[in-house]
Amino acid sequence: MSSRLIGVGVGPGDPELVTVKGVAALRSAEVVVVPVMDTLERGRAEATVLHYVDAAKVVRVVFALNERQDRARREAAWDAAGRRVAGLLGDHATVAFATIGDPNVYSTFTYLAQTVCALVPGLVVETVPGITAMQDLAARSGAVLTEGTEPLTLVPVTAGSAVLKEALTGPGTVVAYKFGRLAEEVAGVLRETGRTEDAVWGSALGLPEESIRPASELLDGPLPYLSTLIAPARRESRGGKL
Repeated sequence: MSSRLIGVGVGPGDPELVTVKGVAALRSAEVVVVPVMDTLERGRAEATVLHYVDAAKVVRVVFALNERQDRARREAAWDAAGRRVAGLLGDHATVAFATIGDPNVYSTFTYLAQTVCALVPGLVVETVPGITAMQDLAARSGAVLTEGTEPLTLVPVTAGSAVLKEALTGPGTVVAYKFGRLAEEVAGVLRETGRTEDAVWGSALGLPEESIRPASELLDGPLPYLSTLIAPARRESRGGKL
């Protein structure tokens, strides 16, 4: 029987937002791997998983998640994590990997699966979708993501504020991920493009330290790295984009 590696999206942090299928996958797996930073503190994925499975079957695997500049060091961490998971698959038929959000949206699972596939012949890779931060922020803030024919653009601000500015000049809703360290630049881009009104940002969604505010209240200093911004499309009438 082929080994199975299952990427399970566990949502943005609120344990109640893990899907029924996600919980079933976590509980049925023999081992649940959670990514941790090289500083070893508990991350959102691990905290969420521990609401549903016993800590005894959770394995913490280090990713250099706080590495932004040294690509060689980052890839060495991916390789080491891949070897660790491949070893687990040698002893267990099914291993789940828990990732915040969705395993196919800006997830470390992508890099892990590619690495492990090269190490474990015949490996079957599956994913269980998870609720994303933009969906959670939309629900908590009342921001409508799309209507009718509007496009939806998702931008990681780690690519630079110029990418966000280009997206904001378009007609649809723009969502920005990972903009915390560039909050001041993001606020400036919103003003330049006239998209501050109705825009909203949030961090630590579903957690005790949750913060959801209008974009006009973007702080000058850096925000949490995983902050999310929604700049809704301009809408003049009900159903105007149908």
